[in-house]
Amino acid sequence: MLSGKNIYKNYGPVPVLKGVDIQVKKGEIVSIVGSSGAGKSTLLHILGTLDKADQGILQMNGTDLGSLNGKKLAAFRNKHIGFVFQFHHLLPEFSALENVCIPGWLAGRKKTDVKERAAELLRLLGLRERLENKPNQLSGGEQQRVAVARALINTPDIVLADEPTGNLDSVNANELHRLFFDLRDKFNQTFLIVTHNEELAKLGDRVLYMKDGKII
Repeated sequence: MLSGKNIYKNYGPVPVLKGVDIQVKKGEIVSIVGSSGAGKSTLLHILGTLDKADQGILQMNGTDLGSLNGKKLAAFRNKHIGFVFQFHHLLPEFSALENVCIPGWLAGRKKTDVKERAAELLRLLGLRERLENKPNQLSGGEQQRVAVARALINTPDIVLADEPTGNLDSVNANELHRLFFDLRDKFNQTFLIVTHNEELAKLGDRVLYMKDGKII
């Protein structure tokens, strides 16, 4: 479903990715682990089209992502790729429900349909009583679940998660990882997860180890 071939990336004179090949199948949960500076987050950002490779081929469901730019690339990203980061990046002035709705509204979907889907996702993620709460009224684990709901609002082909449990305690971290598996089982949702936590990574279908800009 998602493939990257021979991906290279430099930041100035510093090589960060050195010819990475990666494939992710529909419905997989794939984890990427490695030490800091191995290139994990850079690879994830390139796969998510948030950053551009210096060299390489990137495809999703047969679409050459290198051929897209500007508004076309932004529209493709919003529709097909969901993101969960270490910090939830929720907008403080909006409720949980509104935060989840925003990508759907940006996609031009009908407002009432998006609200209905957002409420359904939040209920599914155990936040039935939190729809109208603002981020500062939610716990860290609740905020991250809102971020997961937001990532799912446009029914993306893949969710890319960059250290999604890095800011959570062990109980909430375990709950979030179980949640990913529940979502895979319920929706056949695909996840690619960058994490430092090897124990949690091993719960996935595959673990990819990165070192010095390569998958080893």
